[in-house]
Amino acid sequence: MTIIRGAEAPRFELPGVGFVGYASPSRGSADLCTWRIVVEPGLMSPQSHSLDRDEVFMVTAGEVRITRDGPVVRAGDVAVVPAGSPIRLENPGSAVAEAFVAVRAGFTAVAEDGSPIGSPPWAS
Repeated sequence: MTIIRGAEAPRFELPGVGFVGYASPSRGSADLCTWRIVVEPGLMSPQSHSLDRDEVFMVTAGEVRITRDGPVVRAGDVAVVPAGSPIRLENPGSAVAEAFVAVRAGFTAVAEDGSPIGSPPWAS
C-alpha cells in the first residue's frame, strides 16, 4: 500500500488552476491517476483538449463547466467525459471551485489543434 499524505502531495500550477497530484504510476498506482483541481473564479481555459481515456470530475466545491457551452457541474455532482470529447474548463461562479479527477493511467492528451500534449506531470 502507498500512502500519499496531503501535505506531501506534489503541487502544480497553470494560470487559474492548481493541481495536487495523488495516485499515479510514480506514486504507487499502476492503473489509475487521481488529482485535485482548484479553479479560480472566472477562469476560462484558452483552448480545449481531449484525452484518449474517459475522465471523471467529482466536484466538491463551487461549480465548473467542463465542455464549451456544456452544463454547469456543481458541488456534489460528477461528470464523466468520454474519451475523445473536448474539455475546456471554466469556472463561471464567483467562488473557487474544487474537484477530484480520475482517469486511467497512461492516458495522453491532444490539444484542440491536434498537437500532442502527452500526460501532465500530476499524472505521471
